[in-house]
Formats: sequence, structure tokens, C-alpha cells
Amino acid sequence: QVQLVESGGGLVQAGGSLRLSCAASGRTFSNYIMGWFRQAPGKEREFVSAISRSGGSTNYADSVKGRFTIARDNAKNTVYLQMNSLNPEDTAVYYCAADEGPFIRTMTKAYEYWGQGTQVSVSS
Repeated sequence: QVQLVESGGGLVQAGGSLRLSCAASGRTFSNYIMGWFRQAPGKEREFVSAISRSGGSTNYADSVKGRFTIARDNAKNTVYLQMNSLNPEDTAVYYCAADEGPFIRTMTKAYEYWGQGTQVSVSS
């Protein structure tokens, strides 16, 4: 199995930027499709973005397209989420997840391994 630890969350003003990191340990990182999800208070966990094993393919939720960028460094066993033009609706706990499946999926239940989450708060 793989262990995931997120970092980089914090408080930022609307319009600002943050970069989240997720460090993986355990099994070979490049074996996994990696995803980012988020959960706001009182809401279900939702898909944000995902990246293929090689990094050549990505997928984004409509709500973050053009503002967020996912990337991975397989040599460093790390996946990143660059978040720009943040707005208060982006406030949530952000989770990193790993999927052993054959292609990028957006369903929460598809991902077998999860980090503990990092809080992102955007003030207006």
C-alpha cells in the first residue's frame, strides 16, 4: 500500500494562490493515478483534479479549470496542486488520493488510498 501526506494548506485572501503537495511513501509511486479531492463543511467530498501515472494526462473539475494545475514528480514521489485565483468557494479540506485503476477516474470510491487532508481557507 501507499501512505500519503498532504501539506501546503493555509489561509489566503481571495485572488491569492497556494500550492499543495502530497508526498507518497510505500509502494512505487508511479504505479498510481493520483487525485485531489476536497470537502467543504456540510458537503460531500468532491473531485478536483487527477493525473495519470506518467503525468501526460490530467483531468479537472469544471469549477477549477483554468485556475488549478496538477503535476507530479515521480522521482520525488510527490504530486502537486497549484491553485491560483482562489475564491471563498474553494475553502475546504483538500485530500490527496491514489488509485490503482487503469485510467483516470473522478469518483471518490475509485481511490483506494487517502491522505489526512490539509485545510485551505480563502477569505473574501
